[in-house]
Amino acid sequence: MTTLHTFEGFPQAGLDFLRELAQNNTREWFEPRKEAFIRTLRDPAVAFIATLGERLQTISPEIRVDLRTNGSGSLMRFNRDTRFSDNKAPYKTELPMMWWEGPGKKMQHPAFGLRVRPVGVGMMAGMFGFDKDMLAAYREAVNHDTLGPGLAAVLDDMRGQGYSIVGEHYKRVPRGFDAGHPRADLLRYNALYAALADDIPPAIVTTPELVDVCFEHCRAMAPVQQWLVKIARRADLQ
Repeated sequence: MTTLHTFEGFPQAGLDFLRELAQNNTREWFEPRKEAFIRTLRDPAVAFIATLGERLQTISPEIRVDLRTNGSGSLMRFNRDTRFSDNKAPYKTELPMMWWEGPGKKMQHPAFGLRVRPVGVGMMAGMFGFDKDMLAAYREAVNHDTLGPGLAAVLDDMRGQGYSIVGEHYKRVPRGFDAGHPRADLLRYNALYAALADDIPPAIVTTPELVDVCFEHCRAMAPVQQWLVKIARRADLQ
């Protein structure tokens, strides 16, 4: 039986559950199979969060590892918020989780994120979006004579290792900055994270080796997450 201290891999049955859910995304299908979801996905996810989280705290002891399963912890809510969406499917068809650094709401802080899907596991490090204060702090840092070139060097290294860099959003450099700025591309970002170019395959996802593989990716992507932590602290946002 999976415990908080023993991660043996996500069962193939869990990946199959997500694949079948994508074809039958209704409460009528899910509710009779809820125990299977708990056994093959939720409980292994909690064990994985605890095990990888302990390793991530060697990168920074301030990284949060929260084992709650109600959506407030590292395991994201599995039910979809359909109030403002045309898509009324009640459940996600992937299992997302994150380990963040900073007080308060997890989505507002630099983090390591992961999602389990039938085809494998995807990973990221950074922030999916900046609020108003973080966006201002980010732009100031990009414009800084030391912090800006430092970030550019980190991102070049990430790309050289095969990671994707995501976050460019605006078509123009924001007002107040020179359109010919040497880091004009970075000034157009409204988020910043590194991500795996390809998912970790099921052959690894279903084994304990997943922890080691994910940790090595997190360690490689950590300079992006840690740069953002530095900027948030510099701006007193943490």
